[in-house]
Amino acid sequence: MRSQPKRTVTTRSMPRAEYGRILNSEACMAEGAEWLARAEPRFAHAVELCGVPPLRRRPDGFAQLLQAIISQQVSTHAARAIWERMVAAGLTEPSAILVADDATLRAPGLSRQKMRYARALADAGIDFEHLREAPDQEVVASLTEVAGIGRWTAEIYAMFSLGRADVFAPGDLALQESARRLFDLTDRPREAALRRMAEKWSPWRSVAAGLLWVYYRAESNREGIA
Repeated sequence: MRSQPKRTVTTRSMPRAEYGRILNSEACMAEGAEWLARAEPRFAHAVELCGVPPLRRRPDGFAQLLQAIISQQVSTHAARAIWERMVAAGLTEPSAILVADDATLRAPGLSRQKMRYARALADAGIDFEHLREAPDQEVVASLTEVAGIGRWTAEIYAMFSLGRADVFAPGDLALQESARRLFDLTDRPREAALRRMAEKWSPWRSVAAGLLWVYYRAESNREGIA
């Protein structure tokens, strides 16, 4: 495989204070849920029914984003199986991805498109340490420069891997359906409409998402996110 020049994802200079609160304990989740319940009676109903949503923090870094790419458009079971084979094959670091040929990446179950995305991520040179301190908008903008990472993936990363308290992922179908049920809407809100709707839940939009996910699970007996 011919070596390609390494591309570094650019970052934007913005005040670091813009990222606000970090969710790092169950107490943070409880504080956010209490605020939302006071601000919106329907969230109070969700808290009464489902309790405070769990923290669900994940690691940050290359492997977490690679796993997110692998999970796209496949079932949770299939994504888990592919990831386990990637781990067993030692294909969870940028250097390993960049030197692997197509057959090596295909063996765990990557499609041709996901091979391309995995290589793009490995070649991006993302400064993960910098992202830990970067404003929310910069995190999303930087990650979505990489092929295979859309806004949903970037927002989920900011919420779960970086613990940002005021990020929302309105492109998530489970959040859309849960909002329809909880707020008794006629139709499922589209991404733009749900993003506008969530503005009033700031500065605890990530906790609002957590409440909507647990409410979705209670209402439909299905998991809203892996």
